[in-house]
Amino acid sequence: MLNSVRNCNILLTEVDMQRLTEQIMSETKSLPEGMPLSAKSLLHLGSRAAVDQTLSRLVHRGQLLRAGRGLYVTPVVSRFGKRAPAVEAVIENLADVRGETIVPSEASSANALGLTTQVPTKAVYLTSGRPRTLALGKQTVQLRHVRPWKLTLAHEPAGQIVRALSWAGPAHVESAANTIRTKVPNEEFRKVVRHAAKLPSWMAKAVGRIANNG
Repeated sequence: MLNSVRNCNILLTEVDMQRLTEQIMSETKSLPEGMPLSAKSLLHLGSRAAVDQTLSRLVHRGQLLRAGRGLYVTPVVSRFGKRAPAVEAVIENLADVRGETIVPSEASSANALGLTTQVPTKAVYLTSGRPRTLALGKQTVQLRHVRPWKLTLAHEPAGQIVRALSWAGPAHVESAANTIRTKVPNEEFRKVVRHAAKLPSWMAKAVGRIANNG
């Protein structure tokens, strides 16, 4: 009789787990590419232990990808098979969900503005949140916590100027600013000047001087 009760409890547990699996997968179907999932966002479906266990099962089956500690994403399925969601999509959604400011690295900005032809070999982003590393398929994405001034004008073209000048550093800021000045609209450069109070003095002096001379 005792064995029958135990078997019944195991069966019920498996049934519950299957139901939870279906509920989680149902929720993922409505998510845009790169939208992160966490156990906390699924606690309305079951206990923390049950959700954690189910997420681990889904990762093992390849139905979810573990992007980082407590962070999951849904793979993109196409006629070519499964792939990890685009890095840009994950970063954009992560910033929105976590309330962080996340922007491309200084090196990426310097490359985009012609200060260097060297393309960064690693995906690096700057964040107002905690530092961490994400795994998206075969690609590793590093999130570096930085001082607030490096996130000035975060998602505007002028913000890219700030990060590129940060990459150049005090020794080369003058030449870098002169190069950038010829590549961007005058208003974007002057926008950096208007936010000079947030920047280190070596950068504020350089952009102010070049803007006035232009």
